[in-house]
Amino acid sequence: MKKNSKPCQLVFSMLIGLTASLAMQNASAEPNKQVLDSASQYKDEAVKLLERLVNIDSGTANAKGLDQVGGIVQEELKKLGANVEVVPAAPALSNNILATFTGTGSAKILLMAHMDTVFKDGTAAAKPFQVKDGRAYGPGVMDNKGGIVAGLYALKILKQIDFRNYGRITLLVNTNEETGSTGTRSLIEKLAKEHDVTLNLEPGRPADGLVVWRKGSGTAVIDVKGKAAHAGVAPESGRNAAVELAHQVLAMRNLGDSQKQTTVNFTVLKTGEAKNVIPDAATGYGDVRVAVPEEFDRVEKDMANIAANKLIPDTQVKTSVIRGFPPMPKNAKSDALAGTAQAIYAELGKKLTLEGSGGAADASLSAGVGTPTLDGFGIVGGNIHTPDEYAEIESIVPRFYLLTRMIMELGARK
Repeated sequence: MKKNSKPCQLVFSMLIGLTASLAMQNASAEPNKQVLDSASQYKDEAVKLLERLVNIDSGTANAKGLDQVGGIVQEELKKLGANVEVVPAAPALSNNILATFTGTGSAKILLMAHMDTVFKDGTAAAKPFQVKDGRAYGPGVMDNKGGIVAGLYALKILKQIDFRNYGRITLLVNTNEETGSTGTRSLIEKLAKEHDVTLNLEPGRPADGLVVWRKGSGTAVIDVKGKAAHAGVAPESGRNAAVELAHQVLAMRNLGDSQKQTTVNFTVLKTGEAKNVIPDAATGYGDVRVAVPEEFDRVEKDMANIAANKLIPDTQVKTSVIRGFPPMPKNAKSDALAGTAQAIYAELGKKLTLEGSGGAADASLSAGVGTPTLDGFGIVGGNIHTPDEYAEIESIVPRFYLLTRMIMELGARK
């Protein structure tokens, strides 16, 4: 899926020029008063919206909760005058929300967020939204309901200050990012190729940073076939798939490569249904993270070679690596975007850190088709995917300012 190089080269040149121009400005330059005032004005209102979203269970498998969150997002977007579409996320559940705004300029900017979380049904009732010591807590508060709120309020600020010097802004809110965007991947890739730049609204890093590179993700699979037998009467007539799986997992524990930043960690083992039966099948799943795509191939090849050395005779062992998100590499395009963002943040007298992440995200899909992409524009938070996930309340105004000004600077380029 090769992207047309001319728009890419154009926006890349724009980014380099913009970065250089902003870098020449005094780091203590006055912030844009209109944007900062609007961001400050909307802070309390935004916290209330964040509370509404967090208090709805919306795990990837919770269609009702996803529908509720999607309904709120649609309602807010329609207030802003967006052209709103719902796009089925099959085979995932519920509908992706796609909103577009048409301006008077030329640059096309894609914003992405996701409404699904990793938390089980009932978590919102058990651990509802609360603010304590300057931090908001609750399931999905930073990942990624804080990102949804950031996107909505940046668009609201642009409307309030009547900024329309962009060609098109598109906001995509995905229902199934946490399970690999299986129902949204093709849509993301299509949209990314239609836009000049992508800003992903994953949470800001705890050190107040953006993400300039991400690892790709995959799943290592070991399938073992054995032979069932009575565990007490005639175990020797069976072929224990569980023992063979354990042997294979131990043999593959060093598949990672620290120099290439590859990690392979087996996390789920499934076998047997009765304790008095030698299991005839077993499956192991491992989490694979790679910084370069060719490492997927290397891990898959090494797994096959290791699997040939079996412990239990007459068992069958098959291995594979299921590719998920591709890596999002750090490159000159992301560097240029990051430089622009740092110069904007300096208007507030703040320093924006630039980081990488072992976590995968939709930004990788956008970057994978060649669109300049930068990630981490959501509200700053920490303890991601844990019961103690939090968002920093005091990051709301600076983050709204950063995203709004980023859209303004990119949108105004010819």
